[in-house]
Amino acid sequence: MSIPSPRQKQYSSALKRLLPATIANFFDVNFPKFFGPAIRDQIATAIINLVEEQLPAYGHLRPGQCLWNAVAIDTRADSQKLRLVPVVLTLVHADDITQRSANTPLKHITQAAIARMLEEAYQQGALLSMRDLALLTWHSETNMTHARQAWETQHARPLPHPGTLQDMGTCITHKTAIVVKAVYEKKSTRLVAQETRHTQQAVDRYLRDFYRVRTCYRQNPDQDFICQVTGMSAHLVTQYLHIIQTHEVTATGQPSEASAILNIAGAEDRATLGSDPSAAQACRPSGDDTMSPHHLGIQNKAKNPTKNFAQPS
Repeated sequence: MSIPSPRQKQYSSALKRLLPATIANFFDVNFPKFFGPAIRDQIATAIINLVEEQLPAYGHLRPGQCLWNAVAIDTRADSQKLRLVPVVLTLVHADDITQRSANTPLKHITQAAIARMLEEAYQQGALLSMRDLALLTWHSETNMTHARQAWETQHARPLPHPGTLQDMGTCITHKTAIVVKAVYEKKSTRLVAQETRHTQQAVDRYLRDFYRVRTCYRQNPDQDFICQVTGMSAHLVTQYLHIIQTHEVTATGQPSEASAILNIAGAEDRATLGSDPSAAQACRPSGDDTMSPHHLGIQNKAKNPTKNFAQPS
């Protein structure tokens, strides 16, 4: 056992003046029988790391900015392993003031501010929900949603938030954007993934579901039939049917020019179904899709459309 030098004796007690030792001493005094020295030191280090992560230096904040905890991109708000990321958001920017002084309508400034904060959070590894924006601006979630949708429509691209990147809520903008870009604008799925900020797997999944719904729709446009055959919820089927009816059917009920071209390209899909509704199993997932018991019973459902089947939630 080494004997401490006079200098070590002189300065070792100075460590008690630092924050880690102060926290460890707090547990030693108040919970003497619960934690040993090693555990106290680990707890002190963990607390300091947490504080530094949640409270960055004030010098990083500028006038008009605020600090907010948002859900990390790699987790979901409903996950048991939820992880929050502190992000710096610009509530008021110089451009906002300039536009307001130029009599720019407040709704346009609000839309730009919402887009800015969503982008800022995304660049820092997090996603802001409409509830987050509502709390930060003291507006309703509905108003935030409408403002976001107006900006997305004007700029023809979705903003990053849980509805577009994590399928949270009832947002359908991402589905529409992906299908329109890939099917009707004939862009490559890789480019679509980049433009919509989705993974390649997510884009493939949306397109696969869309083609299944469209194939069934051409055989029998009844929504209940499509739900039974595909195993999709009525809400999800409605979203894809809206895309089909918007881009493939004119106001007179006749197929649009784009639809006529797609009908030729999709002849094999219709031939697969044929005239027998039981052949609707072609609408089932294929390849590496997950074959749940619900999907395995699709053929029998199509043969007995009057039977009630539980839809997945």
